[in-house]
Amino acid sequence: MAKNNGETDNTTINLISQGTEITGDIKSNGDIRIDGTLTGTLITKGKVVIGPAGKIKGEVTCKNSEISGSVDGKVTVSQLLNLKASSIILGDIVTSKLAIEPGAKFTGTCKMNEIQGNAEPNNSTGQEKPGEKK
Repeated sequence: MAKNNGETDNTTINLISQGTEITGDIKSNGDIRIDGTLTGTLITKGKVVIGPAGKIKGEVTCKNSEISGSVDGKVTVSQLLNLKASSIILGDIVTSKLAIEPGAKFTGTCKMNEIQGNAEPNNSTGQEKPGEKK
């Protein structure tokens, strides 16, 4: 199931290692792994991985994310958000798909919706979902 729809190659991985503290906003086209601390906004077209020691205080916007550390702020993921057992989320989540391991801590609201750009309709049966108006 390879996808080749003309997107830029996101083979670049940016790493913020443990013991590193950054204050400010980060914008990237590639993947980012955070094992240190970020205070600010993180926006990327790639995947965000927050390691067990990683901490973000601010908003995160990305394509996919796997969180083992902590986020204090809004998390917006256009495809899959994966919360590992050690993750702590204090803030709202907006995502298309959500996977939560037992033990993950989440305080906030979660809105799951069809994010723009998905090829498949969210409601393939044609039936009305609760709260949906036709």
